Amino acid sequence: MIKITLPDGSIREFDQATTPIDIAKSISEGLARNVISAIVDGTQVETTTPITEDSTVQLLTWNDDLGKKAFWHSSAHLLAQAILDFYPNAKLTIGPAIEQGFYYDVDFGDEVLSEKDFEKIEKKMLEHARLNSTFEKYPVSKADALKEYADNPYKEELITNLNDGEITFVKHEDFVDLCRGGHIPGTGIVKAVKVLNAAGAYWRGSEKNKQLTRVYGISFPKQKDLTEYLERLEEAKRRDHRKLGKELGIFAFSEKVGQGLPLWLPKGTALRKKLEEFLSKAQKKGGYEFVMTPHIGSKELYVTSGHWDKYGADSFQPIKTPNEGEEFMLKPMNCPHHCEIYKTSQWSYKDLPKRYAEFGTVYRYEQSGELHGLTRVRGFTQDDAHIFCTPDQLMEEFKKVIDLTLYVFKSLGFEDFVTQISLRDPDNKEKYIGSDENWEKAETAIITAAKEKNLTTVIEYGEAAFYGPKLDFMVKDALGRKWQLGTIQVDYNLPERFDLWYNGSDNEKHRPVMIHRAPFGSMERFIAILLENTAGDFPLWLAPDQFTILPISEKYVDYAKKVSQLLENHDIYGLIDDRNEKTGKKIRDAELQKLPFMLVVGENEEVNGTVSVRKRGEGDLGEMSIEDFANYFLKEAKV
Repeated sequence: MIKITLPDGSIREFDQATTPIDIAKSISEGLARNVISAIVDGTQVETTTPITEDSTVQLLTWNDDLGKKAFWHSSAHLLAQAILDFYPNAKLTIGPAIEQGFYYDVDFGDEVLSEKDFEKIEKKMLEHARLNSTFEKYPVSKADALKEYADNPYKEELITNLNDGEITFVKHEDFVDLCRGGHIPGTGIVKAVKVLNAAGAYWRGSEKNKQLTRVYGISFPKQKDLTEYLERLEEAKRRDHRKLGKELGIFAFSEKVGQGLPLWLPKGTALRKKLEEFLSKAQKKGGYEFVMTPHIGSKELYVTSGHWDKYGADSFQPIKTPNEGEEFMLKPMNCPHHCEIYKTSQWSYKDLPKRYAEFGTVYRYEQSGELHGLTRVRGFTQDDAHIFCTPDQLMEEFKKVIDLTLYVFKSLGFEDFVTQISLRDPDNKEKYIGSDENWEKAETAIITAAKEKNLTTVIEYGEAAFYGPKLDFMVKDALGRKWQLGTIQVDYNLPERFDLWYNGSDNEKHRPVMIHRAPFGSMERFIAILLENTAGDFPLWLAPDQFTILPISEKYVDYAKKVSQLLENHDIYGLIDDRNEKTGKKIRDAELQKLPFMLVVGENEEVNGTVSVRKRGEGDLGEMSIEDFANYFLKEAKV
């Protein structure tokens, strides 16, 4: 008798070996028609995989994220098959599912894949899909696998790193690929496909290796789903922060300055300053003290913290002084500096917690192919803070940071997010520093705090920082992709490595616990997602330019300047459009620049000491005194 435990805790018993599809049929025929993959004892498998002992089983449909993963990974096989139909000499490498769709990395040799080839590949994929071939997984010896891929150095390298018993091939129709499994029952449920783009990608992510062509695609069980996705894709292009950043004058890049190093233009700088002032005000209320640290630090600082071991090989190389023999690093993290600030004084338990906050700019090397607008850069500013507290204060402090992060998200309209508890990989502990005991305490604290704050969470193993677990706030952008913005981390390890202590009530030395936190995450990524979520229509209090004054002729420019000065006295700032253009064109241009208010002034307004107010998206609000408009604005702009 085999007992199958389902996610709701119910148990089903079978007289002999069963499969996920048989389990689905025992529940309902409707479920059986929709099941496309399964999780058996934590491993994703095909619906026909035999289950020969008591197991926990989760049945997956298209509506499950892991169901989509199986669907898209299977579609990557169809993509590879179609590519070989047209490019028989191409060498396949790997083809995983990603958050939205899939890709396959291919060495096309001397041939070139261009956008004009996408349509024929899509048609060929659907031709193969309609044959409704089943995906068959079977084991292969290492010797046979190497023989099969003797002319493919990429697959050969993958196989070389595997042992006998770990190697499986997957076949559908006449196409065979090296693969661990996790496929849909058959190709027939793939009804719509789209090849999205092709880009360069280094083999195994190393610039030392050959550059391949990464072909991106997406697929769906219904044409309607693809149509809706492509509509969202067009909307995402309209909201692309790189496009909006250029149109609205927020930021720019310069080849001479360097890749991944954004230049903040006046409007972008004003936007950043307002965000900094907003968070600084909230932090001051929360008892934070503000500090500043250098952009570089002695290499020894990062050796002590562990960042050298973590980033040394991939980060910027040390800066060496020619005579003194010293080595410095561009700062990859602010936390080691804050540890040294804590050490400048001796603290009692009565002095804790100490909360140090800094908008600290850090630098990390990212491969040029990984750079993407503001979301992935080489220099970025974290809204960083580090809290040094006693173990008894940890839970209260952690929950206060959760409250602060939720306040930030609510104030800026971020509602579509998931809180992710990022834990250590239990099977690869050598990636992390510190004792098991400290890790268990830190992980327990985060799980407990999230539960007490009634957060809906998901747990991800292997996503912790090297020094401690995290609570990450994963925000969705306009296309549904998830980005990590806010983060809160518990750290027992750096206080130990830096020999931090405080005098306890027993007059003995004790280690503080350290909380790392950044509600924005980084100013760059936060502003990128903010641009895309708002399409550039920022909350009124945050708009870089809050109004434009439109004199109907040059005779009223002086009055426009007077109005602007009076509004500045209320801390309301904007522009004067004194171009020799018709008022209608000025209004249209102001709308395109997403300016919240247009204040038209002419003879009547000058005589009455008023402005004629237009609000973006609402139209004419009528004539107001300058004082009345200021009061109306400040009420509307209240956070």
